[in-house]
Amino acid sequence: MSDVWGQLFDFRDYGALLPLVANSLLAGAVLGLVGGMVSSIVMMRDLPFAVHGISELSFAGATGALLIGAGVVAGALAGSVVAALLIGVLGASARSRSSIVGVLMPFGLGLGILFLSLYDGRAANKFGLLIGQIVSVDDPQLTAMLVSGAVVAVGMLVLWRPLVFASTDPEVAAARGVPVRALSIAFMVLLGLAVAISVQTIGALLVLSIICTPAAAAFRVSANPRVVVALSSAFGFTAMVGGILLATGSRLPITPYVTTLSFAIFVVCAGVGAWRQRHGWSRARALAPSSRVAEPATT
Repeated sequence: MSDVWGQLFDFRDYGALLPLVANSLLAGAVLGLVGGMVSSIVMMRDLPFAVHGISELSFAGATGALLIGAGVVAGALAGSVVAALLIGVLGASARSRSSIVGVLMPFGLGLGILFLSLYDGRAANKFGLLIGQIVSVDDPQLTAMLVSGAVVAVGMLVLWRPLVFASTDPEVAAARGVPVRALSIAFMVLLGLAVAISVQTIGALLVLSIICTPAAAAFRVSANPRVVVALSSAFGFTAMVGGILLATGSRLPITPYVTTLSFAIFVVCAGVGAWRQRHGWSRARALAPSSRVAEPATT
């Protein structure tokens, strides 16, 4: 048992290891904040399945770039944007969107596995794109991720109000002249960028823990879109940075720590939401007039 615990948490020489993950910490912080912003709209639009489909094409693009010696971030971005555009353009309805994602997912994963099989480089590079790597972000990759994160953040800020309106009530938004379809495609592109910068750090298989889980947790404690996006960004930041810091003192990949923290946040928020719902119901019941009205006294 002590050996297992030592593999999970080993903080010897921790101070010397931290500089090695400085780029990953910065990338993780940006990813957590941006992923939290995006995930709120993902949950409003019921797009978790689409996120997984985009991540598979992002994985294929990253592995293809790895195979030909190109930039992994550029390959992931290309794959994500292509997938996002296909889903956004062809998946106008929920049913057609699910069909497109169902087609893209196995194709992207199969293509990525093919590229990995043909790649003769280090095994760490292979599996890092699937499960994440803690020291895999070099300076050029960090710059590309920061630029992509900034584009996503600015895009979300510019589109936020009409995007929330179109996400919560698309029929009324369309009737009032909001370009619902154009907003949908624009958001899918932003989502593709967010997924692409996630793949390099947390891996393609578990992108949902940053792009979906933070907002799912935030919606358990609030229905206000502004509160949700603030909480979601805070939760994503905590999961990413906390996971990297914990993984630095272990022999395991970053992914189990990030996903466990993200899930723990969700469980806590679910508990708080359930408690508030019961408390509010009990209070409303206590304040409500009794269903049995007393008979007036007769003289």
